[in-house]
Amino acid sequence: MIFKNTQNRFGLIAIVLHWIMALLMIGLTALGLCMVRMPISVQKLQFYGWHKEFGILVLMLVIVRLTWRLRNMNPSLDAIPAWEELAARSVHWAFYFFMFAMPITGWLITSAADLPVSFFGLFTLPNLVAANEANRVFYSEIHAWVGYAFIAVFCMHTAAALKHHFINSDAILRRMLWP
Repeated sequence: MIFKNTQNRFGLIAIVLHWIMALLMIGLTALGLCMVRMPISVQKLQFYGWHKEFGILVLMLVIVRLTWRLRNMNPSLDAIPAWEELAARSVHWAFYFFMFAMPITGWLITSAADLPVSFFGLFTLPNLVAANEANRVFYSEIHAWVGYAFIAVFCMHTAAALKHHFINSDAILRRMLWP
C-alpha cells in the first residue's frame, strides 16, 4: 500500500484526507442550508452545535491536509491540456480557501454573537472578536456567500472529474479513489 503520493497517483493519506474533507464539507453545507431555514427549536440549536463542532474539525483537518500536501509531491497532470491543469490547480487552491474561510467566518459569527464554540465538549474556543450585532450580520453574509461559492466550485470540480472518467476515459478520477 502506498502512503505517500507518487508521480502518477495520490497515496493513501492524501486520498483519505480528500474524502474525509469532501464528506465533511458537503455535510456541513447541506446542514447549514437546512438549519438556517428551520424555525427556532431545540433541534435547530442542536444542528447549530454540530455545525460549529464539525466546522472546527474541518479547520483542524485542513491544517493537516495542507501540511501533507506541501510536504509531498503532487501527481503530474501532463496528460491534460495546460488550461485544464491551470483550472484544476486553481480549483484545488480555491478548496483550501473554502476549508479555511468557512470555519473561520463561522467562528467569527459565533464570537460576534457572544456564543461559545465547543469542540465536542472537549474544550471551548476563545472568541475572536467582541460581541457586536452588526459584525455578526456582516460575518454571516460572508459565510453564506463563501458557502455558495463553495457549492459552485464543488459542482465544477465534480463535473470535471466525471468528464475525465466517462468522456476522456483517463485515470484522473481513478487515482483519487484507491492507492
